[in-house]
Amino acid sequence: MRTAAALGLFMTLTAYGAGSIYDYQLKTIDGAALPLAEYKGKVVLLVNVASQCGYTPQYAGLERIWEKYKQRNFILLGIPANNFGHQEPGTEAEIKAFCQRKYSVTFPMASKISVTGPDAAPLYQYLTAGAGPPRWNFTKYLIDAHGRIIRRFDSKVEPESTELTQAIETALGN
Repeated sequence: MRTAAALGLFMTLTAYGAGSIYDYQLKTIDGAALPLAEYKGKVVLLVNVASQCGYTPQYAGLERIWEKYKQRNFILLGIPANNFGHQEPGTEAEIKAFCQRKYSVTFPMASKISVTGPDAAPLYQYLTAGAGPPRWNFTKYLIDAHGRIIRRFDSKVEPESTELTQAIETALGN
């Protein structure tokens, strides 16, 4: 118990003490290490995704903005999470197959993590501390080219909305 509490405190302190998303590492949906430092110099959109959510059709819009901006120092990272309504119950292989089959997703995907609550991944502890917690699936965090949080967009903000695309354009310097 004492070790678990100490680990939780360390993870929390690490999240609050971090200077950018570059201080964190995830795994790809295929299980490979994914240090977010690989994204230095790029504008990043982090999205907690789920396959069985009312917002799941946003995968199509996410893919379109990925196609539109990927050649312009932009990364879109889908991060599966089962925190809200247990709407992402599948394995990584099932999630990947669903995304490719139903929405032809080609943007990078991370392995499933927790994005809220006491077991939230350190990255999401950092995002929550800086811009507020995700309130549901398909919450979007826009990150500048220095790895700092620009803004959180709630689930209802469609990927191709003027609100989000203008923020991306501004972050890209256009």
